[in-house]
Amino acid sequence: MRTVNRSAQLPVVVGVDGSDHSLRALDRAVGEAVLRGAPLEVLCGASAHRLAPDGAPGASGVLGAAGEAEAADEERRRALARQARQIAESAAERARESAPGLEVEPSAVDENAVAALVRAGSRAALTVVGTRGHGGFTGLLLGSVSLRVAAHIEGPLMVVRGDNERPRHTVVVGVEYGTDTDAARYGFEEAERRAAALLVLHAWELPVYPGVMVPPPTRVLEEIAEEQARYEESVPMDAVAGLREAYPNVDARAETVYAGPGHALVEASAAADLVVLAAHRRHRLFGMRLGAVTHAVLHHAHCPVVLVPTAA
Repeated sequence: MRTVNRSAQLPVVVGVDGSDHSLRALDRAVGEAVLRGAPLEVLCGASAHRLAPDGAPGASGVLGAAGEAEAADEERRRALARQARQIAESAAERARESAPGLEVEPSAVDENAVAALVRAGSRAALTVVGTRGHGGFTGLLLGSVSLRVAAHIEGPLMVVRGDNERPRHTVVVGVEYGTDTDAARYGFEEAERRAAALLVLHAWELPVYPGVMVPPPTRVLEEIAEEQARYEESVPMDAVAGLREAYPNVDARAETVYAGPGHALVEASAAADLVVLAAHRRHRLFGMRLGAVTHAVLHHAHCPVVLVPTAA
């Protein structure tokens, strides 16, 4: 079997905060690092919250109260930094115990979760987070942190979630366009790494045009549907073009289904060890955002989800 070398020298990074969900992510990250023969960086961020002074100072005590607040703020920052170091070191020790010989580096940083994970992810083979957290990594899925990380991180991001407890020996890749070759290639790599089968899945539905008072004739609708179906059938085939030859040991199939993409991918995840998505970043009023399908899969998949950053 051919050895995958693309990310062999890059670390796997995992965000921890001491919560049960982050420890689950840690355990998964250990396995991912071992699979890749890569070092593991255990990252914990200290909260950036500042203390407010107790009560409203009188006019003659403004300077004194400000000084006391600044001192209290500094003490809190130091306490949070110590806590972050303790959490990172404890998690690193857990990783070493579960995988003797694995190179593990604890890292405590004094910055917010999004900045820390995005920065670390720019030099990582894979960044791993849990579905929820507290402290420096509050809301890693259902809140905003992981979604903002996913919208800005430069490398692959794994969100550890799901209820699959035994191996399925299958990797699923969801593609939206035939140009989603980065996600397809990542799926081939993961399937080869895990000695698993690969399903490259594309789901589609005919668009609904609200407000159209007079529908086109049935014959025209049928022609439109047939032409659209031909295009949709070509999407996963285009995405894997050339990859079958590059990964001859991977049992891969490309499939197009007529269904809502979010529903189809969540359903497919029930029989998978991993779902890989091309994470298209789209500009919105308040910055980069992920699409509705990605949100649906992140919230409901039965197994971990890897987002591979892809231009819109």
